[in-house]
Amino acid sequence: MARTYGKNNWALFLLILSGLVVGSFLGHLVKDIAALSWLNYGINFAIGDTNTGDIIAIDLGVIVVQFGIRIKITIASVIGAIAAIIIYKKI
Repeated sequence: MARTYGKNNWALFLLILSGLVVGSFLGHLVKDIAALSWLNYGINFAIGDTNTGDIIAIDLGVIVVQFGIRIKITIASVIGAIAAIIIYKKI
C-alpha cells in the first residue's frame, strides 16, 4: 500500500517566515537605490516603545521581567511572503 502525505503546515509557516525575512533583508539592501527605495516602505507594529527602551516590565521584587516586540512589515517582505506561498504550492 502506498501512503500519501499531505502538505505540512509547519513547513508553510517556516517558508512564509523565511520569505518575510529574505524580503525584508532585500528591501533594506535597496533602500538607498532611488528606483527601488519603495520596496523598503512599511509600517511598524510594536508592544512598548522599543526605540527608547520604554517597554512593558513586571517587577516582582526578586525578579524583573521585561517584554517588548517590534515587527516591521515592508512591501519587500510582503512580496517575499507571497513568493514563499507560491513556492509552497509548486512543491
